[in-house]
Amino acid sequence: YVANYNKALEQLDAAVSKGDAPAVVQLQSAIKFNGGGHVNHSIFWKNLKPISEGGGEPPHGKLGWAIDEDFGSFEALVRKMNAEGAALQGSGWVWLALDKEAKKLSVETTANQDPLVTKGANLVPLLGIDVWEHAYYLQYKNVRPDYLNNIWKVMNWKYTGEVYENV
Repeated sequence: YVANYNKALEQLDAAVSKGDAPAVVQLQSAIKFNGGGHVNHSIFWKNLKPISEGGGEPPHGKLGWAIDEDFGSFEALVRKMNAEGAALQGSGWVWLALDKEAKKLSVETTANQDPLVTKGANLVPLLGIDVWEHAYYLQYKNVRPDYLNNIWKVMNWKYTGEVYENV
């Protein structure tokens, strides 16, 4: 993603320098896809942790309280994220986000590699789940709900809580 993003940025710079508006417009999708792919996966890898290292331990502290306040319970959040992720057509992401302006948590989805910022600059991604088939096919075949039910066993809520507290 990074190499293709950098290549697209170089091409964009050249197109802007030449005043080539059609090329500038055409490059936007490559920039969003590759830049988003890098951003999304950078978050995703930090959201995962082996069970032996604390993965799957439910959130505590301020984030745990916010989840209870905004969703009713941790279990309700998991059900909502699983439902939204399973319902997403094609490839994409399901996010636990903090709306900085409303000071409230929300569940959002994005298509393909679109980063969460495409839904609003006020949304901070706290936890992202990759629902592209490549993320789960080897273990779960095409049964996305099974993948979604099991990914919670390796979620790194300590990291997610730190992001939440530092926003």
